[in-house]
Amino acid sequence: MQEKYIDETKQGEAFAIAERPENSKKLFLESYGCQMNFSDSEIVASILNEQGYNTTMKVEEADLILLNTCSIREKAEQTVRMRLSQFKNLKKEKPNMTVGVLGCMAERLKTKFLEEEQLVDLVVGPDAYRDLPNLLKETEDGRDAINVILSKEETYADINPVRLGGNGVTAFVTITRGCDNMCTFCVVPFTRGRERSRDPHSILQECKDLWNNGYKEITLLGQNVDSYLWYGGGPKKDFAKASEMQKATAVDFAQLLDLVAKAVPEMRIRFSTSNPQDMSLDVFRMMAKHDNICKYVHLPVQSGSNNMLEAMNRQHTREEYLDLIKKAKEIVPEVAFSQDMIVGFCNETEEDHQDTLSLMKEVEYDYGYMFAYSERPGTPAHKKMEDNIPADVKQRRLAEVIALQGELSRKRMAGYVGKVHQILIEGVSKKNKNQWKGRNSQNAVCVFDMSEGQKIGDIVDVFVYDNTQGTLLGRVAE
Repeated sequence: MQEKYIDETKQGEAFAIAERPENSKKLFLESYGCQMNFSDSEIVASILNEQGYNTTMKVEEADLILLNTCSIREKAEQTVRMRLSQFKNLKKEKPNMTVGVLGCMAERLKTKFLEEEQLVDLVVGPDAYRDLPNLLKETEDGRDAINVILSKEETYADINPVRLGGNGVTAFVTITRGCDNMCTFCVVPFTRGRERSRDPHSILQECKDLWNNGYKEITLLGQNVDSYLWYGGGPKKDFAKASEMQKATAVDFAQLLDLVAKAVPEMRIRFSTSNPQDMSLDVFRMMAKHDNICKYVHLPVQSGSNNMLEAMNRQHTREEYLDLIKKAKEIVPEVAFSQDMIVGFCNETEEDHQDTLSLMKEVEYDYGYMFAYSERPGTPAHKKMEDNIPADVKQRRLAEVIALQGELSRKRMAGYVGKVHQILIEGVSKKNKNQWKGRNSQNAVCVFDMSEGQKIGDIVDVFVYDNTQGTLLGRVAE
């Protein structure tokens, strides 16, 4: 499980599901960016499946092309623009084809896409997917169609997502939408709106349905899962106005974890993404209480410097973050952490950079997602701060962060050697067709030789005898 330096120029991922014989139209759906986007694509496919669309992996046979987009970094947007320009030629050959942009870029760049560059026919924001059938009727009548209105209520709780591609073993279950944390570098609150939580009963039902359909692991998903709070509906920010009964019966994230762990006791449970200022120690207590909650947390920090954390409006200090990690390890000694790190943020000094490196050494992350800062239009940082760190300095600092994470990853992986781990078989190893690949509770990837009678979805006791920087090497335990 090596350190993750994201290739933001990578093309999106397209998926297909089993065809409905009565459906006559073809949908090509490509997703970019975070896990939330991939989860949203499953909702979109479900809605359009009911409207007569089967998914296809061949873009040239599509009647409808949809790109579910990411606005988090500039390169991600450039990649989508290049992809859209490729479809322009295809549209000349198939004039009746509809091309649409979904997700965060749709909300942020609606006017540019439709009017200035005329790249698309359809622009749909993250809270407007239910409106897709109506919007598609407008495009059929020769009009451009747009709905990027952000909702304070929409959670798509009643829509049963189709599962696009995947291995039939692991699945995402969205529990919150939107974000109230106004980090100065981040565009998400402006593209996904206010934070609201999904009815826990619908979450539990989806988890049970997944188990009954053969899934063995779920990831509870949200921009900020730790601030999950269900009190009958509505934005989290309005909780103060809730009735005394609503407050008394409210469900927070730790309680939701407890409910899910009991509802599907043999299902592996993960969650992402967490935010330090909202993370409760009760979450780690639930992790310790239930064997089926995986001992792994993705806990973004972004910087090890208090100066940078304040400038980023992260709402926690270096000391508070490290104290949370320390207490978490006391409650769950075997817990593993991964990070998000931004280098070269506005006014970052060499001392700030060294603070990041020292924090990484103290935490000893299993792996991380590391980026050089790129300015996002519309964010507080773009409006009020100067992106004043030279590109070569950003790249040098990023290289140092990546190199250090490589050392930490090797050390963490070596710590799993000599022990037996429960590995959920997720598929065949890409490098060796005679080996399985899967992950342990701490999210470390493990490969091991196949044995007769094993299949994808089995949980196998594996003795780990060696490691590389990113992978555990094992054999089935005697």
